[in-house]
Amino acid sequence: MITGLRALTARWTTAIPVLAVILLVFTWGRDLPGTVVAVVTLVLAGAVLAAVHHAEVIAHRVGEPFGSLVLAVAVTIIEVALIVTLMVDGGDKSSTLARDTVFAAVMITCNGILGICLLVASLRHGTAVFNPEGTGAALATVATLATLSLVLPTFTTSKPGPEFSTVQLTFAALSSLVLYGLFVATQTVRHRDYFLPVTHEGAVLDADDHADLPTVRTAYISLGLLGLALIGVVGLAKGVSPTIESGVESAGLHHAVVGVVIAMLVLLPETIAALRAARRDRVQTSLNLALGSAMASIGLTIPAVALASVWLSGPLVLGLGSTHMVLLALTVAVSTLTVVPGRATPLQGGVHLVLFAAYLELAVNP
Repeated sequence: MITGLRALTARWTTAIPVLAVILLVFTWGRDLPGTVVAVVTLVLAGAVLAAVHHAEVIAHRVGEPFGSLVLAVAVTIIEVALIVTLMVDGGDKSSTLARDTVFAAVMITCNGILGICLLVASLRHGTAVFNPEGTGAALATVATLATLSLVLPTFTTSKPGPEFSTVQLTFAALSSLVLYGLFVATQTVRHRDYFLPVTHEGAVLDADDHADLPTVRTAYISLGLLGLALIGVVGLAKGVSPTIESGVESAGLHHAVVGVVIAMLVLLPETIAALRAARRDRVQTSLNLALGSAMASIGLTIPAVALASVWLSGPLVLGLGSTHMVLLALTVAVSTLTVVPGRATPLQGGVHLVLFAAYLELAVNP
């Protein structure tokens, strides 16, 4: 029976990514009627689940923290391509798109994903245990990147408005790449043990023995199908975004809500993968996914947007408003207090989820 279930899983996780890309080809750039939007949404949900499956296959083959890195970088690269595409087609509304998307990713990952994973792990296993050295390094990098890219533009004076000058934008882009590169080297080479799951007694778990190790061929197939699934997720999310946008406008909500919804759709694979890891008491893997996604979102988006600004017309607004700066500062402060002990209870998870709820409420009622 188990063999039959595995065969069924293998078939649908192979078919759905291919179907998603085919559907994307036929729907790209077209106005979609309601019935097609419904079909696209179902396929998009299937592509999310398929992406999580293939990411877990790869993670099991290469081990942590490489598995988390593969999913975070893959999602972010395609997300960056989506942002640049929307900026090209978006007109005046696209001037704040990069800022809104990156900030939404930071709030979703650092409060939404992190909070729900800590809550699930602590309720299920008593206490959520992780490595404070690795998690603290990741949090420090996220806080630095977010401040340099999203806070400083509000206070610079070289250009009017919350914008960087060309020199400042170039510095921010290069700094983002350097910091992200240093973090990846630290995570995967020099101090890999800081980012491995730990037991409640503090022992590092360097092996995952819950299933047989996939073959190299299976891992490569999953890598290709993961790419197809993520292309389908992001592309189909763009396809349904006009429907989401019209629904948001008809409800009288702020336009920034559209960016929040799209960001949540794009980050669904990482959210589900992080939750599964938390249920298995691999909290460090969940934190690697959450903070790694936030870091990749800033570290790759800002350089890409800086490069795209060479041919894009119109302003590029990166600076946050006062309300969002307060939320970011509170998130960094609370996350620091969460990370330092290396252990978390349901209270810490609840605090992060309340911060995430506050962000959503302010997005709806700014």
